[in-house]
Amino acid sequence: MNRLNLMNMRKINGYFRTMEHTLKCLKTYRYEIQVPQSNVTAPKLIIALHGYGQLVKYFIRKLEALSSEYLIVCPEGPHRFYLKGSSGRVGASWMTKEAREMDIEDNVHWLNALIDELKEHYTPDSITLLGFSQGAATAARWYQQNPKCFEQLILWAAVFPPDIERGTFTSNHSMHFVLGNQDEYYQGSDAEALKNSYLDLGFKVHAYEGTHDIDSKVLTKILALPFHGI
Repeated sequence: MNRLNLMNMRKINGYFRTMEHTLKCLKTYRYEIQVPQSNVTAPKLIIALHGYGQLVKYFIRKLEALSSEYLIVCPEGPHRFYLKGSSGRVGASWMTKEAREMDIEDNVHWLNALIDELKEHYTPDSITLLGFSQGAATAARWYQQNPKCFEQLILWAAVFPPDIERGTFTSNHSMHFVLGNQDEYYQGSDAEALKNSYLDLGFKVHAYEGTHDIDSKVLTKILALPFHGI
């Protein structure tokens, strides 16, 4: 049901005011999927959330080298834009600072709808949630909302979302943080502080020789680790 919400009233001068409203309506989201090559009745599901400015049809290629036993699903951030100017290459984003709380709510809502559909259709044996860069923040928020949905959480090259109260982020499942030693966004003391912050949250931290990108060999090693409590 459509709903109008009065959000803000701004005074322009003594006679005129503007008012911000919101309207809930349907939106079509998209995602890429790579099914197991073999006939697996209960596949291991990986849901991977991309970084800022990426499109899932290219992002999913970073995961092609994983074992054929995995069902890989890459949802796309709902906000697409031109990466430079007003034409050319297009990227996608999960949110910006504008209307942030509404975008967070919408992201969780449609991702929940997606996972329900995947579980019904594929009956996965386990579910790993992977978030890269900006997608890691969305993954962490989604994971906090329903941690029992996932056996494993992997956050890659990202700051932990400051809007999540750290004391409330606990889990009995495997949690991993990954950062390349040559990551152009996190160097020196900043990188060490970032890794320590994840250690404090109960994550297992993995460092490797690489830049701000997903390394399929490192990811394969993490996925091979047994699920465990913390």
